Amino acid sequence: MTASAEVARIQNALPFWITLILVPLVWTGALQGGWMLFLAPVYALALTSILDQISGLNTANPDPETPEASLFWYRLITLIWFPLQIVTQLGLIWYATRATHLSGAEKALLFYNVGLMAGGVGIVYAHELMHQRTKLERWLGDLLMASVLYSHFRSEHLLVHHIHVGTPKDPVSARYNEGFHRFFLRVLRQSPVSAFRAEKAMLARKGLPWHHPSNPFWRYWALQVGMLALALILGGWEGIMWLIVQAFFAISFLELTNYVEHYGLTRKHLENGRYEHVQPHHSWNASHRVTNWLLINLQRHSDHHYKPSRRFPLLQTYTDAEAPQLPFGYPVMTLMALVPPLWRRRMNPRVRAWRARYYPEITDWSAYNKARNPMPR
Repeated sequence: MTASAEVARIQNALPFWITLILVPLVWTGALQGGWMLFLAPVYALALTSILDQISGLNTANPDPETPEASLFWYRLITLIWFPLQIVTQLGLIWYATRATHLSGAEKALLFYNVGLMAGGVGIVYAHELMHQRTKLERWLGDLLMASVLYSHFRSEHLLVHHIHVGTPKDPVSARYNEGFHRFFLRVLRQSPVSAFRAEKAMLARKGLPWHHPSNPFWRYWALQVGMLALALILGGWEGIMWLIVQAFFAISFLELTNYVEHYGLTRKHLENGRYEHVQPHHSWNASHRVTNWLLINLQRHSDHHYKPSRRFPLLQTYTDAEAPQLPFGYPVMTLMALVPPLWRRRMNPRVRAWRARYYPEITDWSAYNKARNPMPR
């Protein structure tokens, strides 16, 4: 491979590295306090959305057969993120519990920023890593999820969500007319249970009890206890409080994303009692350029569910004839989801249009509505 070819690969991967800007912005807010604490959310939520509107959509698709060796500079950012994040999380717990220039409200905003970084980005990277086969990548994914006290997400995502997406068996497929706040409380109750049951069932198929050492929940619990212990050592009981605060915000960003990705989309129930195979039209797609850089192509979610093993640089986007399209990128859509009347006004007509396009033979959706959500249309 020539030097010019390697330079070209670096240049192509470089836009995805804009995520790293969040780290110094979070630290700057902690060190300076005041209005500087707004730098991180303005960058991640507002500036990227504005740049989306300026730069337009990216509908170009990479060659899905690109060899693994050519993806090094893309993969590298997912490999180095955990040390950057954990140093920030634990370093700011130590710093904030000793800082005299930060008020209580400023500390709360600071750990909102940490949660934004850990949930809006870190969990996105964990999601990419947990889908890979190497032990290093899976361990890094587990460590990232433990840092926000939500380790069961790996089991729930791989063993429940990808199998049952768009059906009543998937807790994180948002139901038609279901507001985010109701969805969030339901997911917090149901996801840990469904994840544990999935692991228990897998062990049972091997003739093993749930408490067998190979159950990953032992690792999940140990890593989370380790995080709590580190927070206690570095910041005392206040340190544990701030760890939990940033975890809450991180989990909120994750579940807001889950809510947006599949809202109202259902797989057809077939006569044999099964559901149709997952297709690109069972996830909302978004081709907004800058937020796809920030979120390593997570918005190409239709292809991720269609081909879960594909690494993020190779994910394909789809036209509106192939998959339903979101009107804005995730930052705007997640903020909209926090206001259910606004969300329903914008998204329910899209769900009804999706039904008419992909399932014109279904004229009565009451059975699907009843199975998924008792609220009227």
